Amino acid sequence: MAERAAKEIIPVTVIGGYLGAGKTTLVNHLLRTADGLRLAVLVNEFGSLAIDEDLMLARDDNLISLAGGCVCCSFGSDLMTALMDLQQMQPPPQRIIIEASGVALPAAIAASVSLLPDYRPEGVVVLADAESVMERAADVYMGDTITRQLADADLVLLSKCDLIDTARKAQLLSWLSAQTASAAVIPTSVASLPPPPALFGLDHSAAWPPAGPVNFSHDQLYASLVVRVPTTLWAADVAALLQSRPLGVLRAKGLCLASDGGLQAVQMVGNRVQQDRYHGPAPQAINQLVFIGLKEHLLADKITALFIP
Repeated sequence: MAERAAKEIIPVTVIGGYLGAGKTTLVNHLLRTADGLRLAVLVNEFGSLAIDEDLMLARDDNLISLAGGCVCCSFGSDLMTALMDLQQMQPPPQRIIIEASGVALPAAIAASVSLLPDYRPEGVVVLADAESVMERAADVYMGDTITRQLADADLVLLSKCDLIDTARKAQLLSWLSAQTASAAVIPTSVASLPPPPALFGLDHSAAWPPAGPVNFSHDQLYASLVVRVPTTLWAADVAALLQSRPLGVLRAKGLCLASDGGLQAVQMVGNRVQQDRYHGPAPQAINQLVFIGLKEHLLADKITALFIP
């Protein structure tokens, strides 16, 4: 048990969506912008995920080595075995992306991951093609799968928004809000895919949480905000505040004091908030939250007002 407690818990993000929605484009984008983060991408079979050739370094049976210390692994029908095998790698991946097949229910995959003690499902991201999602959701054969994928999402990426007009985009955003239980919806195109912090962990460095705004370099669609939490609020209080009203937040994360004197990681993905006991290295900052959202939607004033003593 002591050995298990010392292990680093590996976060897992599941990416879903029907065939042609843009999953492969998103995965390649995340690999290109990993910035030194060791990612492992799990797919049912290599033929279903066209990793960009210039990212590949070597291929051996069911494993492809990628630039930046990343790997791509085919799990076939045995996801759990593949996850256990990945943990034996030296060094192990810092984060895992599971690319679900177009007919899979990504929330069911995330539930399976939660059965393994050394992994933590961190979010379900579902892609929806702006040109076809409403029509496919009404299809007698595909519709049920697509609507269930959307209903289970924490974040929905509405892809190919550059191919539709403003009126159609507004219609789709309204429709998607009705299809999802608590997900935030991000309009995207190939030229404006979200930076990795908007989809998963905000910062993988030892200096996390950062002291200032997260730098998104070229991407100007997103904004970040760092807020200090009063010591009078426990982690459970913070989680309740984040769920109390709409704040325009895509991702939020921070380490806060728990009522028993320990630390808890408070995370927000879309509109879902979770708390997990923190067992990592000694942090450089606690009671500090980082928020990420679309510039035009992130309600910085309302977020700051939540934490004014």
